[in-house]
Amino acid sequence: MKYNFAFRELSILSLILISFACGRDSGIYDASGSFEATEIIVSSEVGGKILELNINEGDLVEGGTVLGQIDTVQLWLKKRQILATVRALEARRPQVGKQIAAIEEQISIQTTEKERVERLLKAGAATGKQLDDINASLSILNKQLDAQRSSLTNTSGGITEDAAALMIQVEQINDQLQRSRITSPIRGVILAKYAEVGEVTGAGRPIFKVADIEHMILKAYITSDILTMVKLGQTVKIFADFGADSSREYEGRIVWMSDKAEFTPKTIQTRSERDNLVYAVKIAVTNDGFLKLGMYGGVKL
Repeated sequence: MKYNFAFRELSILSLILISFACGRDSGIYDASGSFEATEIIVSSEVGGKILELNINEGDLVEGGTVLGQIDTVQLWLKKRQILATVRALEARRPQVGKQIAAIEEQISIQTTEKERVERLLKAGAATGKQLDDINASLSILNKQLDAQRSSLTNTSGGITEDAAALMIQVEQINDQLQRSRITSPIRGVILAKYAEVGEVTGAGRPIFKVADIEHMILKAYITSDILTMVKLGQTVKIFADFGADSSREYEGRIVWMSDKAEFTPKTIQTRSERDNLVYAVKIAVTNDGFLKLGMYGGVKL
């Protein structure tokens, strides 16, 4: 009987100590929450058949690295057609120098003849009418030259403008060809894969989801009584909960604070159970590889 009584007293004492310890741990942190990451859903920017998609869920991918390819045969054919049209236009471009060479030769001959008649006129061996006829002929030739040069210049300018418009279409196709390459905008881990090789995708259709797990966010909730102790840019201590009384300490920086109170989420514990309204804050923390999405963490100011 004495043994049972002593054992019962020891059991009660142990329960009291455990309860005391639990009560103390529940208030050790100024705020608590869970870890999040920037998640991006990468969608197709062009339509077509997926020819390559070299990713699996859980893969670590680099930002900008080509991960897949969408069929671009029709785009290449259209580009070749436009470039052929540009070459055809250039082939019709007038050669201004050659086409006005004949008139320029006539002007040169008439100019030489004018100089000869002027010498004869001074010597009394020619008439004024002969000089007038030559001047009239030169005037007509010069006007013809100006008209032909203007016409050829306009034709050449029109071809230049048409070719420039077509080259803009080529640049648009080049942009579509670039967008047909499937890439990740950030360095991160593939969380979900929504498409497979051989499927036909369309612009805006999701292909995969990637998360930046190197730079994570702890979304925590603080009570109003410590709100005045918190400010943007403040450095705080973060403790990640690994279970079995195991935790790891990190340094974080407050990057966002809510300006409105909200009811305490059911999964969040506060220092006082009487606090029903809390303010959300986001704390940036660099992941050393141990932090996982959804993991709980505590904050000490």
